[in-house]
Amino acid sequence: MTASPYFCSMTKTEWFEVARTVLASRLIDTIEETEFAPKGHVTYQFSATGHELTQAIMAQQLRHGRDGATVYYRSRPLVIGSGMTYEESFAGPLARVGSRNGGRDIGVVHHLPNRRGVTILPASGDVGAQYTPCVGWAQAIVYRTEILNEEDWKGAVAVAHGGDGSTASNGFWAALNIATTQKLPMMFFIEDNSWGISVPGSFQTPGGNIAVNLASFTNLRIVEVDGSNPEEASRLIEKSIAHIREYRTPTLLRARVPRICGHSGADSQSYKTDEQKQDEKDRDPLTKLEQFFIRKNYVDAEGWKALVDEVTRDVRAAADAALAQPEPTPSDARSHVFFEGLGPKHGGLMADGVLPPQATGELQEEGVRINMIEAVRRTLDLELALNPRVMVFGEDVGVKGGVHGATIDLQHKHGVERVFDTSLSEEGIIGRSVGLAVAGLVPVPEIQFRKYLDPAMEQINDAGTMRWRSNADFATPMVVRIPVGYSKRTGDPWHSVSGEAIFAHTIGWRVAFPCNARDAVGLLRSALRGNDPTFFLEHRDLLDTKPGREKYPGDQFLVEFGKARVHRTGSRATIVTWGEMVHRCTEAVEQGGLDVEVIDLRTIVPWDKDLVLSAVSKTNRCLIVHEDTITCGFGAEVSATITQELFASLDAPVMRLATDMVPVPYNKAMMNDVLPSVADISAAMQKLLSY
Repeated sequence: MTASPYFCSMTKTEWFEVARTVLASRLIDTIEETEFAPKGHVTYQFSATGHELTQAIMAQQLRHGRDGATVYYRSRPLVIGSGMTYEESFAGPLARVGSRNGGRDIGVVHHLPNRRGVTILPASGDVGAQYTPCVGWAQAIVYRTEILNEEDWKGAVAVAHGGDGSTASNGFWAALNIATTQKLPMMFFIEDNSWGISVPGSFQTPGGNIAVNLASFTNLRIVEVDGSNPEEASRLIEKSIAHIREYRTPTLLRARVPRICGHSGADSQSYKTDEQKQDEKDRDPLTKLEQFFIRKNYVDAEGWKALVDEVTRDVRAAADAALAQPEPTPSDARSHVFFEGLGPKHGGLMADGVLPPQATGELQEEGVRINMIEAVRRTLDLELALNPRVMVFGEDVGVKGGVHGATIDLQHKHGVERVFDTSLSEEGIIGRSVGLAVAGLVPVPEIQFRKYLDPAMEQINDAGTMRWRSNADFATPMVVRIPVGYSKRTGDPWHSVSGEAIFAHTIGWRVAFPCNARDAVGLLRSALRGNDPTFFLEHRDLLDTKPGREKYPGDQFLVEFGKARVHRTGSRATIVTWGEMVHRCTEAVEQGGLDVEVIDLRTIVPWDKDLVLSAVSKTNRCLIVHEDTITCGFGAEVSATITQELFASLDAPVMRLATDMVPVPYNKAMMNDVLPSVADISAAMQKLLSY
């Protein structure tokens, strides 16, 4: 049998690197547990004691140059082996300025730009959130190799590192389904220490062994390894990674490791018996690594002691240096929420030095009026043609062309690799988008209806804060398209949710909400060429109805985020609104012959405070109308800002009109009763004007 071109046993030099990583990680944990935590220097401590060996070996294998890995709170040995310095390792938990995140996040939530051949994507504090972003990186490997023909990506792998408890999570199963159905070059690197905090592994997995349970899973290679045995661990990890590189076979590697420490520094392990604790100590991989080195004649007992002393000196010096680092500048906490001109090391086009297609912004109307869904489709078609890194995907977007028709014929024109269907998992859709974006692609996922995004909110929150959490090292530019709101035919609680207030409250996301085809083109094009994650909301009642129709504004047209539009001029009062309600408000004003201005915000984040305040300062009266439910709706934010800034000049209280605090009903008459109607808007305006 021909040997794999990717397989190579570790050399003596590489084994010494492994040993240094294991020894350093163990000592860093010990110093934090016994010195820094008791003195209050460290407030979060999650030890990797007992887990170090397989991680250090894995780090040696991830040197391809385009490898990617996602990690969790016990992954510090893997990150050290991938190039994080000892000083950075201490500075994270100490929250010093030299930490990888600049003091913004807890020190065990790691990330690392590519230093030794692997990119460590920013970790999440959520259990199981690392798997679907890793799927995205794995898919990016295939895409950049086969579609963009980038030879330097050939043979790369993606490794998702997690504990056995995380295999019970939504993200694990979503990623497992995607990786195996698409045959992606990905490893699920599961450290099984038999505990999920204080809960035994048998409560996480039937029988306590995920590898046994997945033995018949199609397209999944299963490998089990004793994580305390250096020879077995190295042989099986080396072969497994080489196999993935050569055959692109999804693999689950279960490493049995002892959790000698508690779950965290605050865990007394009172739930373990003395026998269990002793068994874990007996399986300590550090002891077995020393025995292995002596048996291989790499060192004798004195030589091992000299190695320990060398690492101890280096680690102690790093600890002193980290303690001497200054605290971060407090005001820095407000930076890097959005793109501020500093390009990330990983994420989007900018990190790869690629410019997006350029546009003049000029309006060049052409042809007949088109509906909003056609405007979206034409914009996606053009961007796919201009930018080979754009990918459009979601449930039913391929052959079917989307449940609303926004992607009709796009798969036929641009190929199944660029416009494709996904499994029915919003966690998988958004999590995969995170990995794709970090790997330099431009994902454009479609979520069929607003309500169905809910299972992905963990990934949404993580994506929005990634630039901030990584101190601007990583970013996730993507555009998530979502049809929202009621439809012309009917409503219901599941397909008619608007819900933009939740997006406005989600840190790091821009939010667009066009009311017509022209603005849909301009905003979508701006979003696709931007540097931040963006929600693009398409109102269902405007997709193919008369109010949303406009002439196609041309291939150069752009709408800047944060720039509202005066939809109708007036001098007696100002209506601030967005989405479908722009048209209802305009109809109410025109039916009543009122001298009232209507402002369409167009974007919720950022929103145009200057235009709104300028308009209200002239009319001195304001009504805010939106479809989202009223309590804590975005109108409350607009109202509070107006009241705070213009209180002295107002001639009446700022008024709000929105959907009642009930779900949108299925019965059409009931639906119309709870939504703000033209009559409701007219009545509210009359009340405001007569105040």
